Amino acid sequence: MWLKLFFLLLYFIVLFMLARIFEAVVWYETGMFATQLVDPVTLSYKKLKTILEGRGLGYSGLAEKKDVSDLVEKSGELTQGELYSAIKKETEQTEAGDASTTYFSGEMHFYELVEDTKDGIWLVQVIAQDRKALLSRANWGKMVQKVSQFGIRTGTFNCSNDYRSCIKRGWQRSTLIMSVPQTSASKGKVMLKEYNGRRIETEHIFRWMTSHVAHRIKTLRQSEQLVEEWRADPAHPVKMFLFARLSQPPAFFSALSVKFTGRIDFIFVDVRGWDNRSILSEIDVTQNTAYILKMPEGIYRYGNSTGEFLSLAAMDTFLRSIQPEVNDLFVLSLVLINLLAWMDLFITQGATVKRFVVLIRTLGTYNSILLVSWLPVLALLQLPYLETLYGYSLKLLRYADTTTVASLVRADWTFYSSHPALFLSTYLAHGLLVDYFEKKRRCRMRSQEDSTTNLEWLASLWDWYTSYLLHPIASLHHVPSDHSDWEDDPNFLLERLAFPDLWLRPLIDMDYIEALPTWSFRSVAEETGEGAGGGLDEETDSSHSDTESREKMHSNAQLSLSNSMDGSSSCQPFCCRHGNRGSSSADRALKDGCLCDWSVWPCGMLQCSECVVCLENFVSEELLLGLPCGHAFHQHCIVVWLAAGRHCCPVCRWPSYKKKLQRGAQSPAGRLVQD
Repeated sequence: MWLKLFFLLLYFIVLFMLARIFEAVVWYETGMFATQLVDPVTLSYKKLKTILEGRGLGYSGLAEKKDVSDLVEKSGELTQGELYSAIKKETEQTEAGDASTTYFSGEMHFYELVEDTKDGIWLVQVIAQDRKALLSRANWGKMVQKVSQFGIRTGTFNCSNDYRSCIKRGWQRSTLIMSVPQTSASKGKVMLKEYNGRRIETEHIFRWMTSHVAHRIKTLRQSEQLVEEWRADPAHPVKMFLFARLSQPPAFFSALSVKFTGRIDFIFVDVRGWDNRSILSEIDVTQNTAYILKMPEGIYRYGNSTGEFLSLAAMDTFLRSIQPEVNDLFVLSLVLINLLAWMDLFITQGATVKRFVVLIRTLGTYNSILLVSWLPVLALLQLPYLETLYGYSLKLLRYADTTTVASLVRADWTFYSSHPALFLSTYLAHGLLVDYFEKKRRCRMRSQEDSTTNLEWLASLWDWYTSYLLHPIASLHHVPSDHSDWEDDPNFLLERLAFPDLWLRPLIDMDYIEALPTWSFRSVAEETGEGAGGGLDEETDSSHSDTESREKMHSNAQLSLSNSMDGSSSCQPFCCRHGNRGSSSADRALKDGCLCDWSVWPCGMLQCSECVVCLENFVSEELLLGLPCGHAFHQHCIVVWLAAGRHCCPVCRWPSYKKKLQRGAQSPAGRLVQD
């Protein structure tokens, strides 16, 4: 879990540095930054119209280039970044063709989407029965493209599908209907407006729409009204002011007032004909056109930082970071948690099928826990006692999001979201690098499971499935446990929370094997023999040497057995028997001329001299591995057993990843040794 978080954070740092490199390359080639201002007079007539299209200002009737450039200047300062973004967006819309539109099937469909939603603007073309549409198919496609960039949704209602509804609403001829929330309150009443103009050109229809939407914004034309609105208002702490010499605000500004209904108040200040400009100096507004965000913490001038363009998408990103809603935070957490889950595809080593199986499991686990975690959060947000905490959280968020670093992050978000291919390619490249370094890091500790093929891993997965489907699970029985398990790893804890511990268990991470006790088997007789052999004279008779060795071995055995019965050992483990063998492990060791050195065995491990996996006796200096239940095996034998998906002890079936509290281990040890 922490490893994936580290790699994801590293990826975000790489994206941030890559964006700075792109800016440096653009500056080196053009000598201009994205925040550098552009003089509208130097631009062509076509580029000026593109800028006005992006801002949502009507330019019909302005044939002179000077008039168009003046309108651009009155609506706000133009930067290189906005110019590039507007041209790129126009090219994309031309290549994409017609935007999507909704076809209403009847009265209920129209009511659910248009009148009951109450959180957006709709433009609906009504086609009367046995009549032609008001706009031709080509003009309607241009209209859909024009209004869709401002978040206005479009639809077509054919009265042939529901003639009674058209009669009831008075739609007896083909027309255009616009739906706009009437009040500034959230989920307010919806107002339906019908187009009654004679001219059906796209520009005139768009001007009719923007004029109706602009009526929702409070317009100030006198200095006394500005003084009243500038005062602190606890009910409306965040306000967005536009100071401009325009008859009505741009369409993107009006559309944003609908999207942020109930969160931010939008106010348009028409400064045309103002003789008293002292009030503007008092509130520190020195420019003719300014976008000012007024907060309890102070004022913020929008447009002076990187990525702050005069467009719907750029200002929407800025305002969402300043005053987010719960849905924005949920979407952000959903994106981050899925990026974190996909990192498991590159961190997991082994067969390709194994990687995707682990990925699907991780995606299901993380998304399930995310959804479950949001339920108590939504419940807590409804409590009135947390309003103060919620207010302080928003205050802290506003302080952080008005910094230079936050503006760079928003600019990078806008850049990568508009270039999804670049985002996906960098994520894939980062994942391949993570996979390469993970292979290098696990090169020395790679298990047999990591080197299996797809078919071998699928076979082991089937063995694991059938094993746990047909055999009862030891954890379901009433066994003593310290309840600590191996759950220090957050990944394991998430899996246990997401999947019930019933007949089918989730895939177990093999990393727990590294925490199991490992030691070398040691023979006392061999060490004693070597010590005696080194101290005797080379000319000593061989029969005399053999006699002394047997006597010393017998005396050591007697001493070890007496210590076991006296309880002088600190750990007091006991011997175990395998199969139907008649003698204990200690007696067998004496019979074979070899005595085990139990002092090197970890505390709590059952004494035995044979591996039940390969049915071979332990030999000196062999590497042993113990399971939580206390049984010991050859290290390579039990690792192969566990890697095949059988995560349980071959003897008692206790789960190999679950700790077991040894109770009453000393009294059975004494009885077994005495036998």
